[in-house]
Amino acid sequence: MSLGPLDREGASLLILAPVIGSFLGVIICRLPEGRIVGWSRSRCDRCETLLQPRDLVPLLSWAIQSGRCRHCGERLDWFYPAIEIAALLVAAAAVLGDGTPRAWLDCLFGWWLLTLAWIDLRQWILPDLLTLPLIVAGLTEAALFDPDTLLDRALGAAIGYLMVRALAATYRALRHRDGLGGGDAKLVCAAGAWLGLAALPQVILAAALLGLVAAAALRLGGVRVHGGMALPFGTLLALPAWLIWLCGPVSL
Repeated sequence: MSLGPLDREGASLLILAPVIGSFLGVIICRLPEGRIVGWSRSRCDRCETLLQPRDLVPLLSWAIQSGRCRHCGERLDWFYPAIEIAALLVAAAAVLGDGTPRAWLDCLFGWWLLTLAWIDLRQWILPDLLTLPLIVAGLTEAALFDPDTLLDRALGAAIGYLMVRALAATYRALRHRDGLGGGDAKLVCAAGAWLGLAALPQVILAAALLGLVAAAALRLGGVRVHGGMALPFGTLLALPAWLIWLCGPVSL
């Protein structure tokens, strides 16, 4: 059975997703360290041999080589197949949940959030090079495709940023240490720019609930959980922000 235009577009997106995921992995690894993202050749993390194109086919190369370097035989980090699969899952959810051509926009937002979430999880930072353009992209999307929401989204961005900065200042005054960083405020600002003001309380509440679930899981895993323990708030924000974009806010 031949695929219709939208089906072909969706299939193209699914095929492209692991390739995008591989590139996101490069950004996640190199951007926080100030390394060149676009032009530097990939190397094996163990033997530092330059990798050839056949070593870099998303998912397929990993499977054929049984997760080992073709040159030195050492087991490779699971990170790259994991980010490629995550990018594919984002695309699959977008195609199944929203259909094309809107799925391309869903994926843009989802992949962007995925990158920020993974960087925050690994490095505890949310780079301005990613958060600030995400704010601009959200407002631009509103101006081009949904201008009636532009004011609401601009208010969401501004109020979200100011709210998190106020919470951070209050926490620091009470506890004499930082609890929320500037990157968290900018990511909430970006969420407001994409979702609008009304959705922000749900994003923040869902992130807080995810934090409680993560803390409970850590405790069950034998990790001592205490009041001074930190969790990557940007990582916790990313999933609810994207799900609310994809499915809409919950009606109360």
